[in-house]
Amino acid sequence: MRAKNLKNTFIISLIIAKIISKILKLTKLSGGTSIIGKIVLKLCPNFLMQTNKYINTKINITGTNGKTTTSGLISHLLKEDGNLIINNAMGANMIQGVVNALAVELNPFKKYDYSVIEADEAFLEVIYKNFEADYLVVTNLFRDQLDRYGELATTKRFIQNGIDLKPDIKLLLNADDPLVSSFNGKNKIFYGVENIEYNFDVKASESKTEEAHNCPCGKQLNYTKKFFAQQGHYYCDCGYKRPEPKYKADIKLYKEHSIIKINNETYDIPLVGLFNAYNALAAISLCKELNVKHIEDNLKTFKVAFGRSEIKYVKNKKILIQLIKNPIGANEVLKTINPDSNLLIIINDNYADGRDVSWLWDAEFEVINNIKREITVSGTRANDMALRLKYAGINPKQIKVIESIESAVNHVASSDTESITVLPTYTALLKLNKIL
Repeated sequence: MRAKNLKNTFIISLIIAKIISKILKLTKLSGGTSIIGKIVLKLCPNFLMQTNKYINTKINITGTNGKTTTSGLISHLLKEDGNLIINNAMGANMIQGVVNALAVELNPFKKYDYSVIEADEAFLEVIYKNFEADYLVVTNLFRDQLDRYGELATTKRFIQNGIDLKPDIKLLLNADDPLVSSFNGKNKIFYGVENIEYNFDVKASESKTEEAHNCPCGKQLNYTKKFFAQQGHYYCDCGYKRPEPKYKADIKLYKEHSIIKINNETYDIPLVGLFNAYNALAAISLCKELNVKHIEDNLKTFKVAFGRSEIKYVKNKKILIQLIKNPIGANEVLKTINPDSNLLIIINDNYADGRDVSWLWDAEFEVINNIKREITVSGTRANDMALRLKYAGINPKQIKVIESIESAVNHVASSDTESITVLPTYTALLKLNKIL
């Protein structure tokens, strides 16, 4: 009798979720990425556990940067290969966001081949208490939202606690990140980069922001190659070293795309930047593990998630949107900035962004002090961003402060340039998505 009641509650919560989703789409009152999940969990607290039987293979992606793009790539390649999947495509990755995506997308009369769910590092353990898992992809670990996570040891512990709940899970780990490669698990598969070639001018960094990481023996790691932050080919005199990747990549970076050669197979990736090349490497590696077909052809039709190297057009102007949220991620994005474009930086300090914006002083904004055009700053911490740009060597006369995001977008869209680059934090991105 109890099992029947649980099933009835589950079905009722599904119906209500779909009704609310349609109302939100019609009224545009909310993006509907988490609010439905909150309601569903009130109605059916064990909702996540109930979904397990509808999905054959469950894939999760976690890490500081690249979760949404990596899960988007995996979802696209699986879908194009003829699989039925569920994905939290909008990037809401805390427990409410995960439940939200499942409640809106799941049809109880269908069986799904895969779920591709990105999970916030601090919520992986919470999700795994109720959700089965077959594969976990870990992208990287950088300092991010220190008010939520604290130092990297805390973030790593959150993820390891989740892994410990699923001892048979297959881990796909970034070999180049010593924090990621050292996760404990009995089924570990590594991917990594062998060589990188830049085919456009990249201004050298000024501050050399890094994430320090010592060998387990306590000594500082040595590097034969360092790509960015702590990622590279590392070793210690005690014998500890970067594990040998199963999937090895040679990367050629261009201004508007990347060429990745993985184990003698070549892929053209329609994404910019080394960070996206790493995301693509992770996604392709997992898909090779799953024997997904036609990867090279299907990559050509991939569309990025909103705000992740996304291109929109407003008033015949090309707008490139690149999410920034921590120093290392921002540094890699800043390397790709076109100095001839108008730049809009939108910094919010809401809970989902992280209240602490001191990270702005660790990001290497010095690399864009060659921009000659006006730089517009907006959001709740617009003045903090303006001050950071001044200290980065940018002429204060070039800096325009417009706290209202909508007014700032209208301002840059009315400029005389054909190209605009927008760098928003997460909640600013949600607002931007509504405006555009």
